[in-house]
Formats: sequence, C-alpha cells, structure tokens
Amino acid sequence: MFFSQAGARPRMWEASPSEHKKWVEVFKACDEENKGCLSRENFKVAVVMLFGYKPSKIEADAVMSSVDPNTSGILLKEFLDIVRKKKEAQLYWNEIRHIFTAFDRHYRGYLTLEDFKKAFKQVAPKLSERIILEVFRCIVVSHCDFNLYFPND
Repeated sequence: MFFSQAGARPRMWEASPSEHKKWVEVFKACDEENKGCLSRENFKVAVVMLFGYKPSKIEADAVMSSVDPNTSGILLKEFLDIVRKKKEAQLYWNEIRHIFTAFDRHYRGYLTLEDFKKAFKQVAPKLSERIILEVFRCIVVSHCDFNLYFPND
C-alpha cells in the first residue's frame, strides 16, 4: 500500500477477537492487586509481555501523563487503546520497511536516485521525472511538505 501524501497513515486497525482477548488477559495478569488498573511498573510488564521490550522512562511518562488523574493507574479501556495504537504503529512501520526493502534491490540500506526513479515508475508511471527528482531532492535535503507536490484533487 502506498500513500499519496507523506505522513499519511493507514486507516485505523482493529484487533481480532483472539488478539483482543489476549490483551485483556495480559491486563488482568498484570493487575496483581485486582484494582482494575495498572500501575506504571505493571504497565511496563504488560508491554514486555505483548511487544517484547521494556518501555523507556519517556514512553512510560507519556502514557502515565495521559491517564485520568482521578484513577490510580491505567484502566482497561485506556490500556486497550494504548495497545491498539502501538500495534497500529508497529504494523505501519513494518509495512514501510517492507516497501523500502522491495525497492532496495542491492540491499544497501538506502535508495539511490536510480532506485527511487525505478520505484516511482512501478507505482506511479505517469508521474513526471521532474516531480520525482523534486521529491527525491526534498527527502535528501529535508522533510518537505508533500502536499505541495501531490495536491488532493
């Protein structure tokens, strides 16, 4: 899947019933005192169980700062929303990595201008070479506002 604008995100992803059940089970397993919410440390354990890594202090701070101050932790509904967003982002970046790898024909870890041109010719054959060059220049120099190049008609 390709997006017409830089930064475009895929539509909202929803968990399968079995995945949703797993998330709820992890929440319950980490809610050691059966309070109906997760403490900061219990949230970290839940992320390890679901994603295989321990969240950084910055990530944990961001999550905890978004929690309702009238509760003593992350409620199940909030937890499910956080996990869904993390999974959605993970899938999005995996898709981008897959697309990049498909066009990195020489497995160098970067795309040359020629690789970039070939990729665009495959996915957008009617796009002018001038626009392809301008997009490549923007990516190399900085992150441009691609709405200038791909207006929504």
